[in-house]
Amino acid sequence: MEPIQPAGCDCGAADDHRKTGTGQKRMGMGLSLLLGAAALVLWYLVYRQLEPFSLFFTYSLLGIRHGTHLGEAVQFFVYDTPKVLMLLVLVVFIIGMVRSFFTQERTRKYLAGKRETVGNVMAALLGIVTPFCSCSAVPLFLGFVQAGVPLGVTFSFLIAAPMVNEIALVLLYGLLGWKVAAIYLVTGLLIAIIAGWVIGRFGLEHWVEDWVQELRAAEAVVIEEKLTWADRVDRGREAVRDIVGKVWFYVVLGISVGALIHGYVPESLMAAIMGKDAWWSVPAAVLVGIPMYSNAAGIVPVVEALLGKGAALGTVLAFMMSVIALSFPEMVILRKVLKPKLIAVFIAVVGSGILFTGFLFNLII
Repeated sequence: MEPIQPAGCDCGAADDHRKTGTGQKRMGMGLSLLLGAAALVLWYLVYRQLEPFSLFFTYSLLGIRHGTHLGEAVQFFVYDTPKVLMLLVLVVFIIGMVRSFFTQERTRKYLAGKRETVGNVMAALLGIVTPFCSCSAVPLFLGFVQAGVPLGVTFSFLIAAPMVNEIALVLLYGLLGWKVAAIYLVTGLLIAIIAGWVIGRFGLEHWVEDWVQELRAAEAVVIEEKLTWADRVDRGREAVRDIVGKVWFYVVLGISVGALIHGYVPESLMAAIMGKDAWWSVPAAVLVGIPMYSNAAGIVPVVEALLGKGAALGTVLAFMMSVIALSFPEMVILRKVLKPKLIAVFIAVVGSGILFTGFLFNLII
């Protein structure tokens, strides 16, 4: 016996409409994947031609002589500018999609109630992939306090988020190889984990501003966001427009500085100032880096040029980490929620970790 359909119900047409809609979505997704694959192939082909083009542009088109300071500087700039920007666009798009799985609310939910040590490790790892920088330090800190995340765990996150920057990690891999990228990743995570644990052991909650501590009594509302893959692709595009649109100037500025270092700074001078033999080079690099303000994408080309001119790896890593993790603007932002004593402890603990990293790698590499 066939089921009795309600009067006026066109169920077959409704089923056909749903099937058509599902089919259109699948076709749209398939077309997006095909276009994405084609764009990736085109990206790779262009990327492979950057170095030959830079040599042709510098020495053939501009007619600059080989071996001159100007030629080396121009060729470095013409090669690294599109190279870094292309890497930046690709990485930011991918990370933008990955970050859609790690909203601020979800991050707080993961870390709330976690014990120290385990919480420090989780916070440092989450700091790599979550979309937070020094400018979001205050609202993020407030959200963690409200969610009941321990102070030491919060600091592990706040240290790892800017220091172990995924964009810098991929750029280091693309420009300097996997060994330097791995060293940067491991040392940055260790500093974030250990520094957060140490700060947590001191029991310094009373050095947080009083109005911040009162937020613990308020209830933190966690809002889960449901996203489709199309939404995540859109997040990747938005990340490219937002991040690359903001940092491209700093990237070009960093490459310009790197080009000048690469072309005009003698290797002997750089080795003397930032080499292994000068014991004061590591603390000097940290002190120079603190007042500077640059994002990770802008400082990596400078790091590349410094290493290419004979600067020691430990010294350069210490300089890079101090610029990213101990910048003066970030300390000013954190002052809104932390008392000066706690900021001093934060600088001392993180600075000690950076100094140790610099001396260690100058000793063993």
